[in-house]
Amino acid sequence: MSVPLFAPRETNASITDTVSGLVLERPTGRLWLFAFALAFVLTAWLGVGIAWLLARGVGIWGLDIPVAWAFAIANYVWWIAIGMAGTFISGGLYLARQGWRNALNRYAEAMTVFAVSVSGIFPILHLGRPWFFYWLAPYPDRMGLWPQWRSSLFWDFSAIVAYLIVSILYFYVGLIPDLATLRDRARTRGRQVFYGLLALGWRGEARHWQRFETLNLLLAAMAVPLVFSVHSMVALDFSEGLLPGWHSTIFPPFFVAGALFSGFAMVLVLGIPLRRYFDLGDFITARHIENLARLMLAAGLFVDYSYAAELFNAFYGGDRYEVAHAMAELTGAYAWTYWTIVGCNVIAIQALWFERVRRSRAVLFVIALLVLIGMWLERFLLIVGSLYHGFLPSSWGMFYPTFWDIVFLVGSIGLFLLLFLLFVRLLPVLPMFELRKLRARLDREAA
Repeated sequence: MSVPLFAPRETNASITDTVSGLVLERPTGRLWLFAFALAFVLTAWLGVGIAWLLARGVGIWGLDIPVAWAFAIANYVWWIAIGMAGTFISGGLYLARQGWRNALNRYAEAMTVFAVSVSGIFPILHLGRPWFFYWLAPYPDRMGLWPQWRSSLFWDFSAIVAYLIVSILYFYVGLIPDLATLRDRARTRGRQVFYGLLALGWRGEARHWQRFETLNLLLAAMAVPLVFSVHSMVALDFSEGLLPGWHSTIFPPFFVAGALFSGFAMVLVLGIPLRRYFDLGDFITARHIENLARLMLAAGLFVDYSYAAELFNAFYGGDRYEVAHAMAELTGAYAWTYWTIVGCNVIAIQALWFERVRRSRAVLFVIALLVLIGMWLERFLLIVGSLYHGFLPSSWGMFYPTFWDIVFLVGSIGLFLLLFLLFVRLLPVLPMFELRKLRARLDREAA
């Protein structure tokens, strides 16, 4: 017997009361305050790191020749990948008319906006002279400066800007009906003005709904192709290089699958505590958690296939440099990273074949955390593993992270959590109007 999308007792009124009450009536708990304080401290570390980098340059990181890319680019690829699953859940499943997405899409969209925002910090800081980042934009100027269209830096800039704009628009447009609900239910003048300004005069008229549905559909149709194009563009940053381990045509689909893989893991890492802390088990049911686990398994199997294909192609092709790179991954200085990746991304997810594991929130949370760790290590190995061991032994060199490398990684996690904690405190974490529509549809089907 399938698990329902709602608890039978949930009605339209109870949906609105529960979700709006989390924002307007629920007091700020100690756990939220502790998490917010921790995230704020980590974000402050990131701010100190950025200030120090602007003063001293990128030499505060462990970068050196031949490893001129390291933590910063690994962080960038990891964060922008995490945002992909939010758009897929919200936009892709919306176009596919999958009703079970309605309990997940709001916080998944927020996750996308925050992750892409955090990711955009690292390419700018990695420029060396980040105060000139606007040179990447093709704007007319007297100096005749135009972007180098063949540069991966310009591709990254275009990808981040396009994806961030569409993600913010899609997230905000979906909030408007619920913001109007909060406006009408708010008891203080300050909240009425705050949510009233954000609601843009929404009154729930038929013409409002008609324009809303049209715009929502158009934004979803724009966002879903960006899931594939943006991360394929990031993959081409590496594919255009001639280094062993980078020069591969499998990278675009491999990167897209890896993005969805880590994104689904982050949705689980955020959703399971959210469900527990706000007591949302009637809305984010066991069926939602199990569906996310299945999606994570499917994306993970594609990633595992890519690992196997990469090794097979290296040895089957017989290119001495590709074989040397493969052997360096398996037995070289960073072999511990490779085998940790195998443990996190290949072995750990095999437990998801079992229904009992997919129904266990604690086990799923641990597996999702392992996947996030494994996917960051994969990006690290992809970058450093190809740079430290190139064509010539004379150009080999190890990478050793500094204190500031760790600060930027941990600080970016803190900034993401800070934004997400503010979101769950100030905005509805579930889309009330979509849940009411789903409730009505299920009632009609039951009748």
